[in-house]
Amino acid sequence: MSDIGDWFRSIPAITRYWFAATVAVPLVGKLGLISPAYFFLWPEAFLYRFQACYLPWVILGFNYIIGGSVINELIGNLVGHLYFFLMFRYPMDLGGRNFLSTPQFLYRWLPSRRGGVSGFGVPPASVRRAADQNGGGGRHNWGQGFRLGDQ
Repeated sequence: MSDIGDWFRSIPAITRYWFAATVAVPLVGKLGLISPAYFFLWPEAFLYRFQACYLPWVILGFNYIIGGSVINELIGNLVGHLYFFLMFRYPMDLGGRNFLSTPQFLYRWLPSRRGGVSGFGVPPASVRRAADQNGGGGRHNWGQGFRLGDQ
């Protein structure tokens, strides 16, 4: 038994704790001391652990934990905040000039309409023109109606 203890103590500290956790965590789950589902997902902490405004910083922390480049995340956060400030905050809230604008060739390539929707509850213009040409498009005429309170 001394050989195993000596071997375990001879392992570097982080590797020793990592090895102990890989043995202890499944054993605790198998013995039913803690539900194995909590090892995969802690719903309260995951769904409610942070607010949306902290998401870039949480992603930066996760990236740091898994060994990614924190510098790239910091530069991305900086560029995102700079874009938001120059595009929205400075012109709208502080009355400054608009430094950033979308190039016109993007408007030609990608029109600014979304799936033909022209407004809430209003059919696209092509459907309205077809309905007008067909005399209402076969829909029922409900009359002019009245506003609430008018008689």
